[in-house]
Amino acid sequence: MIWLLLAQAADPIAATIAGMTIDQKAAQLQSSAPADASAGLPAYDWWNEGLHGLARNGPATVFPQAIGLAATWDPDLLARVGDVVATEARAKFNARPAGADRRLYEGLTIWSPNVNIFRDPRWGRGQETYGEDPYLTGRLAVAFIGGLQGPDPRHPKVIATPKHFAVHSGPEAGRDGFDADPSPHDLEATYFPAFRMAVTEGKARSLMCAYNAVHGTPVCALPSLLIDRLRRDWGFAGFTVSDCDAVANIALFHHYRPDAAGAAAAALTGGTDLNCGSSYAALPEAVARGLVGEAAVDAALTKLLTARRDLGIAFGAASPWSRIAPSDVATPAHHAVALEAARKAIVLLQNAHGLLPLKPATRLAVIGADADDLGVLEGNYHGTATAPVTPLDGLTARFAQVRYAQGSVLAEGAPVVMPRTALRDLTATYSIGDRTLLTRNEPRIDRNLARAAPAPGVPTTGWRARWTAQFTPPGPGRYRLVIDQAQCWKDCTVHDRATLRLGGRLLHDGPLPKGRVEMEVESDGTPQPLILDLDHRSEDESIRLLWLPPAEPLLAEAVAAAKAADVVVLVAGLSPDLEGEALPVQVPGFVGGDRTDIALPAPQRRLAAALRATGKPVVLVLASGSAVAVDPADADAILALWYPGEAGGTALADTLAGASNPSGRLPVTLYRATSDLPAFVDYGMKERTYRYFTGTPLWGFGHGLSYTRFAYDRAAARGGIAGAPVTVRVRVADRGARAGDEVVQAYVVPPAGDARPRLTDPVLQRQLAAFARITLAPGEARDVTLTLDPRMLASVDRDGTRRVLPGRYRIWIGGGQPGDGAGQWSEVTLTGAAVVLPR
Repeated sequence: MIWLLLAQAADPIAATIAGMTIDQKAAQLQSSAPADASAGLPAYDWWNEGLHGLARNGPATVFPQAIGLAATWDPDLLARVGDVVATEARAKFNARPAGADRRLYEGLTIWSPNVNIFRDPRWGRGQETYGEDPYLTGRLAVAFIGGLQGPDPRHPKVIATPKHFAVHSGPEAGRDGFDADPSPHDLEATYFPAFRMAVTEGKARSLMCAYNAVHGTPVCALPSLLIDRLRRDWGFAGFTVSDCDAVANIALFHHYRPDAAGAAAAALTGGTDLNCGSSYAALPEAVARGLVGEAAVDAALTKLLTARRDLGIAFGAASPWSRIAPSDVATPAHHAVALEAARKAIVLLQNAHGLLPLKPATRLAVIGADADDLGVLEGNYHGTATAPVTPLDGLTARFAQVRYAQGSVLAEGAPVVMPRTALRDLTATYSIGDRTLLTRNEPRIDRNLARAAPAPGVPTTGWRARWTAQFTPPGPGRYRLVIDQAQCWKDCTVHDRATLRLGGRLLHDGPLPKGRVEMEVESDGTPQPLILDLDHRSEDESIRLLWLPPAEPLLAEAVAAAKAADVVVLVAGLSPDLEGEALPVQVPGFVGGDRTDIALPAPQRRLAAALRATGKPVVLVLASGSAVAVDPADADAILALWYPGEAGGTALADTLAGASNPSGRLPVTLYRATSDLPAFVDYGMKERTYRYFTGTPLWGFGHGLSYTRFAYDRAAARGGIAGAPVTVRVRVADRGARAGDEVVQAYVVPPAGDARPRLTDPVLQRQLAAFARITLAPGEARDVTLTLDPRMLASVDRDGTRRVLPGRYRIWIGGGQPGDGAGQWSEVTLTGAAVVLPR
């Protein structure tokens, strides 16, 4: 008995599990784990998000969307972003006692980063990734994970969860039961490397498996992936979690097992420890039927309870991170990192005739629906920005004269936020009962209210708001007005009530249970009073007033603004209303969150042509989460802004004015047309990404211009036997009149292998093997040395074997790919026998 008590004291996790019933254990293996008093466990929801800032739990610092962070090519910055996310997660967690129950989005297990390869620009969730290259994705993931988890592996700040393992990148439609069929070559060369780096170098404590199947087996039930590759080959010792409802999909959509018990058993034995969803409630039945042993349940639960203990939130464990103050959220220091990231993410694609930078006295016409939309700043999987700056706000603050016109909708049939030009003298009044809390002017009815108050002094819920304005349409016609509240993410049972009046006419009076209410009105173009009342009772919903106006008056308004300006800034592209996860949208060019056409949508193409026809210089700013095909002749200067986060408008204004020298580089290929792409459902890599694409893109992966000029010389590579690292040294100089950041990139063309590629095999053009971001003053030169890991020199055979071959390697080192900007070729010959590298 004494021995047993000592054993229990030495291993409280084992003792806790030994005292639990199978039903108690199964409950703790689900994402919404209930409180268990007998086990000493408070309720804990494992699901939290931190893709580019702490998400869905009120005010937080909102960084550029992940694809924008990738455009910085700055691992040090990604580590600092991850650290801010972890700090804000801890700050919110520390606002209550460590043993308090935690609901959805309140935990310390962060389901980020997304390291899937952005193989096709049509995928709506590609914005969540670090782009199309496995090496860049892996390097940034390692840095971000390190920032999240912190320097002490015994006491993680939070736990990172790279996702979605593996071979997952659209289409969104059918994702629940999709079967990917990649070749062994593509698995090893493209789909696995970033995950391997996240585990072996980043030391991620958790990993999420995907919805899809691979070669007929759902990946959340695939032991060759989750056990053999992940745990045996890569040494992963953390816990795995399913994508949400992926375990249920094993039976419901994959039909791999006939019922919930079979699906739960298949997932658990296949290597999935934690079920996001409720399917593991069937584990007691599965154990009773002999489909899985209780020892497997205990093993999974041991990993989960160990994670809770190491976080310092169970079994009396302490954490050094418990000292983070609850006020350490959305601080000035955190905002400064967001501004730095937004500046570094901007990619200058072209700058004809040196149009940029602009002088502060330049009269601007700022055009486009994306110029003044909160959602375009925040992207998806985001928190609530406390002081967001739209492009219009940023440019207005920086330049002396700015005139705004929306110009067009983003896509045919897709409503956009009603602009400030159509809501003159917009005033918002917030109250509780008969007591007015706040009255102020607001630019738009466009508020993110997810667990967040609309203003200081107003509570999170339980208030009423009234917006009054003069509805001032740009001309006569039929207008569709939309009250939109589609922000709710899960299990939302309480909805707000809204009343909308226009010109004394009642258009809507009632709840918003489906998130969106649409109305049509005729207008002769004269102003009418508009009143929108909102009774805010929900916790996870936004409020936006959208419209779908007639095209011609909107276009005429934009052309008039352009003619009165010196320079036109057209902020065009996409939005999270059009591209994203499983969206209920189907308009020309878009379906279900994915795209069917990568071109700039037709309404915006017409707008761009009309603005170009005015003869005024045009700066085209592309706001999107993916590559958008445009005509370079439509603008003098073109920049990629991405979804830039809370400081996006300031960063754009700083860049156009020359206060910030653009230094972002493309993390994806910008193709010329959809016809350049293979079938979306084809997971083969032939003719995909810069590594295998044999056509001519608009702009290639790694491309990005600067306001200064960089020069390269003295490139030299050194290497020895096959399987050893190779070093490349080059001198880089700033030959311009401005300081600037250069991203030095090394691309390898390995010697050809023994076997000829088949017609279906991808033909490697080149592959990124190393990079470094440096800052140079005008006239400064610096020697840069890059070390190329043997894995980045290796070739991958058809059977998935990665080997370094002896022979002559060609290495390009420059500011982009060969032929794109300054750089030099170098060569190195590796001797000895071919070396097979571990999986």
